[in-house]
Amino acid sequence: MYLFMILYAFGLVLLFYVFRWFRELKRVPNKCEKFVYITGCDSGFGNLLARHLDKKGFRVVAGCYTEKGEDELKKICTDKLTTLHLDVSDHDNISKAADTIKTLVGQRGLWAVVNNAGVSVPTAPNDWLLIEDFKHMLDVNLYGVIDVTLSVLPLIKRAKGRVVNVASVSGRISPTMGVYSISKYGVEAFNDSLRRSMAPFGVKVLCIEPGFFKTSVTDSSALQRNFEKMWERLPQDVKDEYGSDYMDRLNDVMREKFNKALDPDLMKVVKCMEHAVAAVHPRTRYSPGWDAKFFWLPLSYMPTFISDAFFLRNAVKPKVSVL
Repeated sequence: MYLFMILYAFGLVLLFYVFRWFRELKRVPNKCEKFVYITGCDSGFGNLLARHLDKKGFRVVAGCYTEKGEDELKKICTDKLTTLHLDVSDHDNISKAADTIKTLVGQRGLWAVVNNAGVSVPTAPNDWLLIEDFKHMLDVNLYGVIDVTLSVLPLIKRAKGRVVNVASVSGRISPTMGVYSISKYGVEAFNDSLRRSMAPFGVKVLCIEPGFFKTSVTDSSALQRNFEKMWERLPQDVKDEYGSDYMDRLNDVMREKFNKALDPDLMKVVKCMEHAVAAVHPRTRYSPGWDAKFFWLPLSYMPTFISDAFFLRNAVKPKVSVL
């Protein structure tokens, strides 16, 4: 009897996944008439997505922070791709970009915006930071997402299109160095509230929650330079609390554990982004990366004492630690 029930449950689960797989195969028509606005296209996920969607036939509008990023994309992609200078922390720049996009798309509207731009520094233990450090990251990772979205939302409503927000597993569970997570938790909340408020207009709002991938955001050299800069400005009493060897121990962890945990296959994320943009029936959430699916997300659902124990056990501890 119990075996039958187990097999029945397994069959239902299998049937659900097969049904979902077939349902998600269908892609939207007339891609050559659909404009997709992507932020953060200088490198990483945004750059790969711009190139990938350009090959698929979409009309890509790539927001780049640098002139070099714009030039390199123009060399690689077709003449259907348009580049824009975009600083997502600058409201005037965002408004100017939105005006350009409005002229480009005309009455068709904007099919999708992919809020990909983001930074990972400054970051450090919370008691190392100043309020300006929090503001800088929120300006890019959270307020930038909101500002860009609102600037083109009327165009997306006209097309009954999509908003694709790139959050992170760090938006579901926060380690001890939580500045990045604070910004990504905010993206998750904005994503959820926008999804519900836009549903009556036929606009889909979708979230990408990648695990840890090898990009400029997770570059260990840049992160180490960031930690060293934060350390140098600390008052001596805080340095004494953490110990004179704290930075050496932190750097050892970055080299031995952090780098090994990074997935180099960025296309796992790009394919999820492409599906969110191009599928007739996209998913509400995507969690690319085996670490996201089988470790970080399950950990986020566990009792707090379990996740706390994991992070504290693996953290580089201050000299004065009582744990």
